[in-house]
Amino acid sequence: MATTLTVLKLPILPNNKSLNSHSKLKIITNPIKKSNDPKDTTFQHKLFTEAIHHLKPACIALPFILLDTKDALAVNGEFGILEGRSFALIHPIVMGSLFLYTVWAGYLGWQWRRVRTTQNEINELKKQVKPTLVTPDGTPVEAAPSPIDLKIQQLTEERKELLKGSYRDRHFNAGSVLLVFGVFESIGGGLNTWIRTGKLFPGPHLFAGAGITVLWAAAAALVPAMQKGSETARNIHIALNVVNILLFVWQIPTGIDIVFKVFEFTKWP
Repeated sequence: MATTLTVLKLPILPNNKSLNSHSKLKIITNPIKKSNDPKDTTFQHKLFTEAIHHLKPACIALPFILLDTKDALAVNGEFGILEGRSFALIHPIVMGSLFLYTVWAGYLGWQWRRVRTTQNEINELKKQVKPTLVTPDGTPVEAAPSPIDLKIQQLTEERKELLKGSYRDRHFNAGSVLLVFGVFESIGGGLNTWIRTGKLFPGPHLFAGAGITVLWAAAAALVPAMQKGSETARNIHIALNVVNILLFVWQIPTGIDIVFKVFEFTKWP
């Protein structure tokens, strides 16, 4: 629009010798007489129409002239080392580590769940304990511990040991690290494929990776409800992470196949 308005301000010189004789734009040879009436807009309208008519081909061609088609391709060496084997191997190495870290985070979460469920079990057992017998003068009658008492004592000791592990905080921290690096590298893996090949390859590996990323986010979204004591949120959180691990395991063979292709079609570095 700014270019058009500028052209409108330029004088039209039908016999200007400075114009390039090889220009493809036609010169207006029949200038329109300007009316002396300032309210007459015929001249401006016709001038605008003529300018648009002659500039239209150039305006259509301009985007294609400015666009260099090779810049739209990912694989032409423009990205240097990012197209090489070293950068391509980052994704499988990181994701393999994150798989092991996912299993570790699951273990920490299970241990924290044991802390909570053990206390619930102790509370239920205490309800089954019979009142202690006392003598007429109020002295408790000594008796051998019942099986329920022994079980309560055992669970209490186990819970004390579990509390020393700080599993709640460790599980939360592990989940946070997993979410950050998992989402980052999931997107990074797709970006690396595009850099190396110029396209993505829809298939089991790509779809499973997308599913794993979504499950990470969904499991993390349940944390506030879990912190408020929602048992339903905890159960859904566990179910989502179980599915996540299964998808991870199922994705490993396809990931190994892609690593072989990386070695086949890329070079160091």
